[in-house]
Amino acid sequence: MRKLAHAEEGDATIVADSTPANVGPEAQNDIPNEDQLPKSTDNEATNAASSLPDEAENSAPKLSKNQMKKQARLEKWESGRDDRKLKRKEKIKERKERKRQAWAESRARGEEPVRPLQTRAERRTDPAGTLVPITIVFDCDFDDLMFDNELKSLGLQITRSYSDNRKAPYRCHLAVSSFGGKLKERFDGVLAKQYTSWKGMHFCEEDFVKVSEMAGEWMSGKNGGKIAGALKRGDDADGEKEGDAEEAEEEGEVVYLSAESDVVLERLKPNSTYIIGGLVDKNRHKGLCYKRAISRGMKTAKLPIGEFLQMKSRQVLVTNHVQEIMLKWLELDDWGKAFMEVLPKRKGGVLKSEAEQGGGNEELGTPEEDEDDDDEEVEAGTLNDEAQSVPDIAADQDEAAV
Repeated sequence: MRKLAHAEEGDATIVADSTPANVGPEAQNDIPNEDQLPKSTDNEATNAASSLPDEAENSAPKLSKNQMKKQARLEKWESGRDDRKLKRKEKIKERKERKRQAWAESRARGEEPVRPLQTRAERRTDPAGTLVPITIVFDCDFDDLMFDNELKSLGLQITRSYSDNRKAPYRCHLAVSSFGGKLKERFDGVLAKQYTSWKGMHFCEEDFVKVSEMAGEWMSGKNGGKIAGALKRGDDADGEKEGDAEEAEEEGEVVYLSAESDVVLERLKPNSTYIIGGLVDKNRHKGLCYKRAISRGMKTAKLPIGEFLQMKSRQVLVTNHVQEIMLKWLELDDWGKAFMEVLPKRKGGVLKSEAEQGGGNEELGTPEEDEDDDDEEVEAGTLNDEAQSVPDIAADQDEAAV
């Protein structure tokens, strides 16, 4: 025990001697021993450096399994685009070659082929419809309010609207306002920018107010169209109007179609612009289009579905149905007939005149029959702002197949 105590005293003497002479006793107490100093190793530095990216990764949003699967499928689809194009060309080439061989064999046997050899698809001989001075604008400034599948449905409805307008006897000017964001990415990517070759349809980055002003210039220009169809018949029936009424008719109007409006759209007017809200939301944002129009000081109106039809199912329409009904009215000058020709039979609608006579009650559908048709819906100028189901005939079509 004495030796141990002696050693401790000697160690203390050595430590005291090793301290600098100019350092006071308080400062000496502040000097840490080597054992108390923090020791860092290369492994600790490596771990500290590697933890930084981990923290950055944890802070980034993580994709769900379904989103990762969808992203993988999309990447796989995009990577095989060139291969699919090459396969289509090879199939077309093989089909033409088979036709040539069959035609040559029939001629060698002395038989006349049923039809001459054709290597090019037949051109459409149907005359183009008459362009009228009316513009239909799809307001697509709702990217942040829709999911990816809803954006896909909206793209499908816009594509179908262009196809219907192109084949209609009386065509309108078409425009898409606030064209950008995810919707534009889809049209540029998956649909390979086919919209750039569409005729009579304008894709604009400006909002619906600015596009409606631009539409007035389109309709008043050289290729603005002429008054025909129901527009002309309406003018003939209203031949007594004079002065201010004629000027108002020439200037037209701008109307945002919304189910919340108290005004019923009785007829379409020349040189007018009608705006349809392109919002596929399954009724999550009810009345949004109406509030949007009112805040910009714009007129609103709704299609007169309740004035002509009796329906037991939900009275809702998809965006392209709204446009198609307007095109049918230009052709038939009758809202009731237009509704009956456009609305799907599953809606179970019947004209009120027929229902009152007791001839259409058997055709009315039940609400249960319509429950499965609400997969993709959109708010657009109906009796209520409930979202609207995608048409059956367009559900299985590719958006690029116009």
